[in-house]
Amino acid sequence: MLAKLSMTAPEITTIIVNYNAGDRLRMCLEHLEAQTFQNFETIIVDNASTDQSMASAVSDSLSLQKIEPGSNIGFAAANNLAAARARGIWLAFLNPDAYPEKDWLARLLDAAKRFPFADAFGSTQLDAKNPAIIDGAGDVYHAFGIPYRGHFGWPVERLPPEGACFAPCAAAAMYRRATFDWLGGFDESFFCYGEDVDLGFRLRLSGGTCIQVREAKVRHEGSGITGRQSDFTIYHGHRNRIWTFYKNMPAPLLLLLTPFNILTNLYLLARALPAGFARAYFRAFRDGYLGLGTVMKKRRAVQRARNASWLRIAKSLTWSTVKVSKREADVRPLP
Repeated sequence: MLAKLSMTAPEITTIIVNYNAGDRLRMCLEHLEAQTFQNFETIIVDNASTDQSMASAVSDSLSLQKIEPGSNIGFAAANNLAAARARGIWLAFLNPDAYPEKDWLARLLDAAKRFPFADAFGSTQLDAKNPAIIDGAGDVYHAFGIPYRGHFGWPVERLPPEGACFAPCAAAAMYRRATFDWLGGFDESFFCYGEDVDLGFRLRLSGGTCIQVREAKVRHEGSGITGRQSDFTIYHGHRNRIWTFYKNMPAPLLLLLTPFNILTNLYLLARALPAGFARAYFRAFRDGYLGLGTVMKKRRAVQRARNASWLRIAKSLTWSTVKVSKREADVRPLP
């Protein structure tokens, strides 16, 4: 289904994966309509929503394409499906519960021109209900296998300057399409959650760089659809966290860090017991470790394609336990 699809190839393709987003999807599209940069198309993939969110996905000004796979194929597969049909040089991934400021695309594209060596760009995410609070300033990856959104919950006055981060959060991120395709896109076995960190890790392994663009801002609800502490979120987040570690960590670091990763997983499980989330955590750890046979097959291909040295990867990781305890961002200055 096409609406106002131009024959001229756009510079950017924005991709939205919808699943029962309600009015969030309509608001997201309204913010895209207001963008100062207009040479972009938008693809919406609907994962068999049962609400009426897609009925409101209309626009008189956007070049809009809708894809309906007919079932819930997951966030990762839906983004890959849209990317395969994209015509833009850049892919801008946007959650339906993320509402970009009017210069969001312009800021990302400006950063791409200023840093032509970079293939991925992250956005400043502000809390949708309270923009004075940071929702995320680049994804951080701790050496023990803990990914998190940097500066989550911090006041906006503490927003870090522009620089390099480990990976962009896919709630509002831009990738060079050629690089995204070369990396193989998102890992569809993840279904959702953590696939952006996994992709960012593979970008790092290839020798690539991600820039966290301070002035490219969106207001993000953050698991507004699936729930931040739901069993679904906890299960997929922690299962995929295990897979990301074993799939991507270079061999010398894997040997060094696996005991710490296991202890970290046990610690998180112990913390889940009094909080009432033990069942979801246990399922995540069970399926995470039982699924390592398939993960290790993927690992061989990932490591064969690695261009960055294990030492360079080690330097890109966050090692401070203080930073992870405070959810502190790790945005590093560029030379």
